[in-house]
Amino acid sequence: MDYSKDPRVDHYIESLPAWQQAICQQVRDLVHGADPDVEETIKRTIQPYFVLDGNICALLAAKDHVNVFLYDGGIVPDPHNIITAGHDNKTARTVAFREGETINEQALGEMFKAIIVNNRAGGWRKIKGGQ
Repeated sequence: MDYSKDPRVDHYIESLPAWQQAICQQVRDLVHGADPDVEETIKRTIQPYFVLDGNICALLAAKDHVNVFLYDGGIVPDPHNIITAGHDNKTARTVAFREGETINEQALGEMFKAIIVNNRAGGWRKIKGGQ
């Protein structure tokens, strides 16, 4: 997949063990595949973020897993039950991947697309405020 990469995100991913690199790269490709205008950056000193009219997601590698934080205010449907934490969080929910686990690309890609649609409509805070 061809997209504009932030070298700081490359550095973050390259510093991880191979299995975490693979997960991060797969998520990176999925979020860029959701919309060609997605941009990547670093926030909070080292954490990769993917943005388009607001935050879409962020990556954070932990010792035994990789967290993908979905910045959706908890409003994007999760029909495939891939959310692993933060179900009641007001800002972001988490999908955690451990070594050897398969990423449900269809489900995660659908969630990325829904977050982007919501961001373009003013963001989840605006959408939630109208509920």
